Parts: sequence; structure tokens; C-alpha cells
Amino acid sequence: MSHLARAGRLLARPSTSAALAPSSAAAVVARPFSSSSTAAKQPTSATTTDADGKVRRILTFSKKSGQSTFKTYLPVTPSLRQLRVPISEHLHKGGPFRPLTEAKRGHGGRNDHGRITIRARGGGHKRRVRLVDFVRRETGEQHVVRIEYDPGRSAHIALVRHKETGAVSYILAPNGLREGDTVQSFRSGVPDSFLIGGGASAQRSNEFGADVDADAAAESVDLVDPSAPQSVLPPRAPPSLSQIDVSVLRSLALRPGNCLPLRLIPVGTVIHAIALSPEGKAVLERSAGGSARIISASSPGGKHAQVRLSSGEVRLVGLDCVASIGEVSNGDHQHRNLGKAGRMRWLGFRPQSRGVAMNATDHPHGGGRGKSKGGNHPTDEWGNGMKGQRTRAPQSKNGNKMVVRERPRGGMKNKKR
Repeated sequence: MSHLARAGRLLARPSTSAALAPSSAAAVVARPFSSSSTAAKQPTSATTTDADGKVRRILTFSKKSGQSTFKTYLPVTPSLRQLRVPISEHLHKGGPFRPLTEAKRGHGGRNDHGRITIRARGGGHKRRVRLVDFVRRETGEQHVVRIEYDPGRSAHIALVRHKETGAVSYILAPNGLREGDTVQSFRSGVPDSFLIGGGASAQRSNEFGADVDADAAAESVDLVDPSAPQSVLPPRAPPSLSQIDVSVLRSLALRPGNCLPLRLIPVGTVIHAIALSPEGKAVLERSAGGSARIISASSPGGKHAQVRLSSGEVRLVGLDCVASIGEVSNGDHQHRNLGKAGRMRWLGFRPQSRGVAMNATDHPHGGGRGKSKGGNHPTDEWGNGMKGQRTRAPQSKNGNKMVVRERPRGGMKNKKR
């Protein structure tokens, strides 16, 4: 058979690509997926077509906290076969607000002497650092202009504009915050507009607007029942504020993205961006999906609240320290799959060699015949223990005074917290 005849038969053969194309905009394949089941390993999938003609699949994974939806493409190229990214249609498509950014100078993992202190770093896409406000001192309502992607962190950020002054700033975007919403900071207290009646009594407010003596307030905090979330007012506070004021304040103040002192947040509330000093910035629970929960509003000294962090650690945080309501956005960041090594290079990560693949002069695991590491315990290049061995210098005998219960480590992670 000639080459022309063979080519004619191939052209006359019906194409299989038409059968793979979606027959509609969204052809849903209903297949239940459970992360705990060993029989069903595939998630629920749907096939859609973008406006630019690209065919993509949407995978839905079930988790303890709900369902996660990811976008995957048909394996036209090897790099698209394993690619899995969260769907974030609400993100701003343009660039950042330029005045709130500054240039990021890469150092390739080198210190001021030019020596490599962090291996496998360098290159990556050019980026600008977004200046995020972790203090939230300005009071008043702030309008959410848009939700943006931040290349310097795993969470999304929100560009907010003050309704009165017009000042613009970046804040961490909690889960569920969208363009057009309103956030507010109560770091300096509750404004008069949030209280029914207001007046001079509201201006002298300390606990939800109630006139409380400083000594009496310190004694009354110990009497708050941690198991009763509704018992927010100190028992010895003068009845200058009605319970309806408290309920109205809760409905207006306890919204995702609002910043409040811990003394104004009821027990059981999910928070993030927690400060450890009354005048300091937020330092805890700032990454994607991070959240903490207030489990007790009283402590032996009457000045701290017990907060359970996402790591399982329970620690004391001052009642005058602030935190934001809600959970940090982009919780599906940890389940993404970059699909190829090139995307790691775009993020500024370089390849890293294993110790057993090196020579004996370059690493404690190097040398020998075959893939043996010599039988020694896992260490890094400088001989420090790895894979579970603690490397932090010994602290005081009783450890950190603010930690009520340490985070689970090793085999403790599988035990019930």
C-alpha cells in the first residue's frame, strides 16, 4: 500500500477527539468521593469550556469542613496532566494598587557576605511586596474594593477604602469576604453609632459601652463562665447597657474581617490575625486557611483568654490584644498541585539534591556503595538532627508561660486533641 493510500485511510477514519469534547457547557459526572473510603479514590468531576475555548475539568473533593473545588485541564501536555489549582473567580484580574507595594530584591539565599544560608533558592518571577496592614488602627467603615492575589503569601488580600477619609489599605481577606462588603476595626473601642442611646455613657465605655471601674472589671473577668458564650458582660458591671445593645453590637461587629479586642469577642468565635501585644501587629494565624478559636475568656490572672490555634496548641493571649473575625481565605491552597517543576522555578525555588546522592565530603549521608547512607541518624548538611528530632535550644524548666498545652508532636498528632 502506498503512502498516499495509507494517508487517505487515516483521514477517512472517524476522529476520536470529537468524542472527548464536551457535548454541553457543563457535563457533570455524578461520582461520590469520600476521603476516608478506600474504594472510591476519584473525586466528582465536571467538564466545562472557557470563554477562550479551553476545555477544563472541575474536580470536587470532600473534606471535613465541606467540599473543595479545583480546576484541572485535559492532559494536552504533560504539565497539564497533574495540574490542580483552586477556583477563585472572584479575584481581581489586574495588577495591584501600586502605591501600596514596594520592590522585592532577590538575594538567592545569600547573606550580606555572599554565602549561601538557605539552599535551593533563586530566580523566580519578578514580584512586588504588598504592604498589608496588620495593625488596623483606623476606625470607621471600610469598603472592600476588590479581592487580590498576593504572590508573597498563600492567603488572598483585600483592598479596602475608608468611607470617610478615602484612605486605601490592604488587609488579609477572610473566607467569604467579597467585593462590596464592609469591614471595620474596633481596636480603639466601640463607636457611639453602634450603641443604642450613645451619649456620654458610650464615650466612657469600656466593656461593650458599660461604665466599668478598672479594678472591678479585673475582678469580674474571673466570674465569666467559659461554657456560656452569652455571658459577655461582667457580672459586677453597672447595668447602664441593656442586653439588646449587646445583641445589636454582636450582629454588627462580629462579621468576617472586623478587628476587635479579645475582650469583645464571645467564647467559641473563630478568629485569625491574632496580636500578642496590645499595641502590636497580628502575628498568629495569617496563612491560607488558618484560624483559631477562643475556648475560654477567663484565666487565673483575669487578664488573658485561652485560644486554641490551628496547630492544636492552647495558649494565653491578652484580652487587650486584637484579632480579626473569621478564617483566612484560600484554604484549598495546601491541596493544589503545581503539575511541573517549572512552576516551582517561577516561585523562586531551585532543585535540591538529596544527601545520599552526594559525595561523602559534601554531606553526612554521602558516599558509600549504592544508596546507603551509612546507618547514621538523619541529619542535614551540617550534622543537625532531622525528621522529628528537636533542634531548638533548651528553654527554661517550665517552658513558655503563655502556653497552656503544647501542640501535638510525632505520635501525638494521631491522638484526639
